[in-house]
Amino acid sequence: MRTKSEEPIPGKSEFLRRVGEYERSEDVFEAMYKVATFLVDHFWGEPAEMANGLGVLLLTWNQAFYRYGPLSLVRLEECIKRRLASLKDFRDRDILDFTSADEHDVRDVFIDFLQALQISEGKMKGRRSPVSVAKALHLLAPAFFPLWDDKIARAYGCYYNNDPQGRYVSFCHITKQIAGGVRGYAARTDKTLTKLIDQYNYVKYTLPVLKRRT
Repeated sequence: MRTKSEEPIPGKSEFLRRVGEYERSEDVFEAMYKVATFLVDHFWGEPAEMANGLGVLLLTWNQAFYRYGPLSLVRLEECIKRRLASLKDFRDRDILDFTSADEHDVRDVFIDFLQALQISEGKMKGRRSPVSVAKALHLLAPAFFPLWDDKIARAYGCYYNNDPQGRYVSFCHITKQIAGGVRGYAARTDKTLTKLIDQYNYVKYTLPVLKRRT
């Protein structure tokens, strides 16, 4: 696995070019992100409504996974209830604050959401998605938790087929390093560094694979 000290920082022109490409081409995804963000913000502290907000994002951004079976919003609501205090702490923080002291709590929260977001019915019942977990956690604490998918995780040496919670912790360290390098690139934006980095990663690592498949 690549260590955080080995991760190259993208140059300003490349970073902004890829972020801009995402914003020009992914209007539907961005619309769902904005709606889900609004719902979570508006209903913060009400786990049932927060779960509905997360569902809006997950069922669009990760529809490739949930086409095999539904998620349980009741199970997700219960998970949010259990973790609401720690989620509030994470929500008030930034990825640049992430340290090794956070690793245990991040692992615990990740494992809890991994269980809550599994497919709840059908032949694929019990199948879990580390991608869904990262998307949900990001929406709940958008400045702290980074997003990934399988292509992005592989690109950074953090593929999650084994020990997904540990791989996510490693990805948090990597994202922190990248955030420290690019934070001066796009100062005038309402998006978090974790969101901008995800847009960069999506265009660089995910989009080329999707285009080859079409």
